[in-house]
Amino acid sequence: MTTPATRTALSVNLNKVALVRNTRQLGIPSVVHAAAVCLDAGAQGVTVHPRPDARHIRAHDVRELHALVAGRPGVEFNIEGNPFHNLMDFVRELRPHQCTLVPDSEGQATSDHGWDLQADAARLKPLIDQAKALGVRVSLFMDPDPQAMAAAKAVGADRVELYTESYAVAFGTARHEAVLRGFVDAARAAQAAGLGLNAGHDLNRENLTAFLRAVPGVLEVSIGHALISDALELGYSATVKAYLASIARAFDNVPHA
Repeated sequence: MTTPATRTALSVNLNKVALVRNTRQLGIPSVVHAAAVCLDAGAQGVTVHPRPDARHIRAHDVRELHALVAGRPGVEFNIEGNPFHNLMDFVRELRPHQCTLVPDSEGQATSDHGWDLQADAARLKPLIDQAKALGVRVSLFMDPDPQAMAAAKAVGADRVELYTESYAVAFGTARHEAVLRGFVDAARAAQAAGLGLNAGHDLNRENLTAFLRAVPGVLEVSIGHALISDALELGYSATVKAYLASIARAFDNVPHA
């Protein structure tokens, strides 16, 4: 008997919806409505990154989205952020399905590097242990460095999220294949260490299929900026369906193990 390859789940990052809303005091566009439409269209999860300055997702958004997801069995709620800032308060209060720990600074425009576990493992471990004791899966935002994956497992992570900006920048250039091979090597190292594999940052409709075809075992992609940008033209529902189609194409004609 053959077992179908696991289809990668799509988690929609809603930060950019909140960023637009915050330019006015009218509550539009609604983050919760956006999440509901995306989930109705087939997305398997929602992601939020509540930064300390609340420039996009705010505390009430996190709680309202938690309530929305709680009413939808099988949908995953992922809260990401720096555990040394405000993230752990949300983890303790809401116990999301997953928390993705990201080493960004308070004033950083967007996440732009993974953890340096030689420097940060000792500080991270008690917080990872605390999240896991609450029943929360822990994913570490990591650069595609095969040598770092065993350290991520040793510090207690359940998964790693590979930071994919370098892939997005190289896509369609002469460097594409070499950069992609680095992600393949990192993915195999993560899986050899016993880690689940997520990916995210600047993935889009054009580059997603090729990434998932090449990189083995990606369980989840978290996509925000490109997806919400596409939704400005296509609408939330059509955009989510387009991303799900990009994921599905990666699994077409894949040999089953």
